[in-house]
Amino acid sequence: MDTPASSNDLKRRSFLRAAFSGALVTPGVMSAAEVEKAIAGQFHEPAKDLPLVEDADVIVCGAGPAGIAAAITAARAGAKVRVFEWRGCLGGVWTAGLLGYLLDFDKPGFNQELLKRLNERDLRRGTSMKSICYEPEGMKLLLEEMFVEAGVKFQLHTRVAAAYREGRRLTTIVTESKSGRQAWRAPVFIDTTGDGDLGALAGCAFEFGESDSCPCQPMSLNALLVCKDAAALAAFIHKSDPSKADNVAKDTLKAEIERTGHFPSYAKPTLFQVRDNLLLVMMNHQYGVPCFDAAKITEATVMARAEMHKIVNGLRKLGGPWEGLQIAATAEQIGVRDGRRIAGRYTVNKDDLIAGARYDDAVVRPTFPVDIHALSKEANKTAAYHNAGVKVKPYDIPLRALIAKDVDGLMMAGRCISGDFIAHASYRVTGNAVAMGEAAGVTAALAAMTKRMPHEVPWSEGEAKLKVLGQRV
Repeated sequence: MDTPASSNDLKRRSFLRAAFSGALVTPGVMSAAEVEKAIAGQFHEPAKDLPLVEDADVIVCGAGPAGIAAAITAARAGAKVRVFEWRGCLGGVWTAGLLGYLLDFDKPGFNQELLKRLNERDLRRGTSMKSICYEPEGMKLLLEEMFVEAGVKFQLHTRVAAAYREGRRLTTIVTESKSGRQAWRAPVFIDTTGDGDLGALAGCAFEFGESDSCPCQPMSLNALLVCKDAAALAAFIHKSDPSKADNVAKDTLKAEIERTGHFPSYAKPTLFQVRDNLLLVMMNHQYGVPCFDAAKITEATVMARAEMHKIVNGLRKLGGPWEGLQIAATAEQIGVRDGRRIAGRYTVNKDDLIAGARYDDAVVRPTFPVDIHALSKEANKTAAYHNAGVKVKPYDIPLRALIAKDVDGLMMAGRCISGDFIAHASYRVTGNAVAMGEAAGVTAALAAMTKRMPHEVPWSEGEAKLKVLGQRV
């Protein structure tokens, strides 16, 4: 098993702790007066006027799965749409996060359109309509082309940094990028950041993790691998068609990793075949990392990448089918399971899942089980994930859970909608995020173009508009 840390390992960890905690400061960057204020714990940022743009009906913050569906649907419904994304590509966890696997994707509407387009480009693997392995790089290009087709204006490398209200109504956001700080106004905003960044900046109440703080579900860093012969690794590769064979593949892979002398931080490591000898792997957990703590996320990313290299190097040394195995790329962003859950006008809860709740304003009917990954390294040794004893009946998510309670003119879609810890562990997968984005997009467009707030738009109008567009939720 893992050997005791060497003195070099200990020195490296001490250095990393200092770096992550902010103890390492580059001289000459701050003036003496600024350093003194910073050490005291406060720094006064002078106010200044920013360039202001008002050219959109709907502004979408975050271009992950929910944001993609929201932006394209809003644009197709006739709205002028702007999207801001802090990464260097569209797709969020699909692309920058190298998720590589689509879950609960049998939903109608935009989900099926995306599957059709992936199929047309030979970008997906497996025959199941619920669990699909795809090529992340091909997904990037496809999503960019779909944005251009729909007339969506989008800006990458741009993060929402502030939000301002007039009374209860959100009116303006501020972004930061290489272009500096810029202000943007629109009638309606959609938070599809995954972590609820916009909702928090706008002053919305939110929940996080199992309680007020961690324990929260762990983060994972995925990677693309290259092997000499994927056929020789067939016993270890997930088939992208849910079956007992896939669980056997996970256990067989774990046994191989243990043969290298290392017990993986994720006890159900999973290997997918993307194409030919290009593989995708998820085999690590980083525990107790809040989505809004940049220092801890940095530390988690560095530790996850180190473990990934350790495992791959160990497998390669085993030889045989593992000969020549190497990492082609690790994800640009570590995958986040638990983010802020913004308070909405309804909170999806554990009882909804157990009862199979039905609502008149239902925008999607999730079927995915409660999937809570181990909350600690110790728990991972006995169970990589569990369902908290909850058996899910297909249940409805109402539009009200996508509309902010504390702020008008703000919607949410994806992981950051209003729900409790248990419900979130079911609806958080991307097939449901896409359907939520579709609903938020059409509702936001109707609200903006008729000078109403999202909560004033009946879902019957949204459904009718989706039918006209040829999309169904």
